[in-house]
Amino acid sequence: MKNIIAGVSTLIVVALMGYTLSQGGAFNGGEHGKIIKDLGTKSTIITKVAKEKQEVDALGALRQKAGNISGFEVSRAYKSNCSPCHGVNGSGYQNGKPMMGPKLFGLSEKEIYNTLVEFKSGRRENIVMKGLLISLDESDFKDYAKEIGSFPSRAKALKK
Repeated sequence: MKNIIAGVSTLIVVALMGYTLSQGGAFNGGEHGKIIKDLGTKSTIITKVAKEKQEVDALGALRQKAGNISGFEVSRAYKSNCSPCHGVNGSGYQNGKPMMGPKLFGLSEKEIYNTLVEFKSGRRENIVMKGLLISLDESDFKDYAKEIGSFPSRAKALKK
């Protein structure tokens, strides 16, 4: 009887493994692992990196010409939690150099809010963002989204 149970259990496990493989593999490999194949050859990657560096340099030069738009005040919460990665004004740049976090300036309040919810829930993966957001709630997300969403209008008001 024990041999029959062991045999049936083994067949079930093998069937589940086959099903997982037919669905694209386990999470670590699966569909997300195929992205690595799409990166291309080493020379293609080097070309892409060089092109991105040129774009970053061009954007830095434009920022220098345009002046500093971070003259508006931001909350203490934004300064301590967001600006180290996204910049004081949400531009993603500090002193003409790209920062760790992407540009937030110009995103709508709704886009910011939805992104924060996705990071906290794990639908978007970023260990830094998840760590920062784990203790925050919906009202905090709304506050951040409202503040960041207002950056363009606040910068425009300064230029007048």
